Amino acid sequence: MPDTSTEPRQGDTRSRLLAAAQALARRLGPGNLSLDAVAAEAGVSKGGLLYHFPSKARLMEALVDLHLERLDTALRAEEVTGRPNAAITAYLAHFQQDYAQGTPPASGLLLALAENPRLLDPVRARERDFLDRIRADATDPDLATLAFLVIHALRAMKLLGTEVLDDAEINELLARLHCQLAQHDSNG
Repeated sequence: MPDTSTEPRQGDTRSRLLAAAQALARRLGPGNLSLDAVAAEAGVSKGGLLYHFPSKARLMEALVDLHLERLDTALRAEEVTGRPNAAITAYLAHFQQDYAQGTPPASGLLLALAENPRLLDPVRARERDFLDRIRADATDPDLATLAFLVIHALRAMKLLGTEVLDDAEINELLARLHCQLAQHDSNG
């Protein structure tokens, strides 16, 4: 019988490495991320990091995948309810949760763009899938698309450091979107 006692540790190590890479990208800026720094932050040897991520590009791919999987999980959890506007409501809620916690946008995305623009191809495809799902269950697909684009604009401004809205304005805008979506729920 094979020894599987190391499997949870390997998954735990991979998760710690991804968390460390995210934390460093937020703290130091994505351009200053190094494999040595990630290994040190995670408390893992560089060899251990290279076992899971043989290159910086692989680490960046994993950060992008992690961002997309978390968003997909949030959408799917709401979609199964069958409620109208479930996907866009989940998309908004996911953003609001990150925003309320002060979670910066996925710095791995900016780092991926800087390191290798090809890494954004899966992001483009997944975001298109998210938008298609959002529109499919929306009572007003155009309103849902506008809400989707607002979230993208807010994330892009945060990611690039070009915010022009303060917290109160952002919260008011998000509340208005929720109100409009709820109104369409009751009218739809």
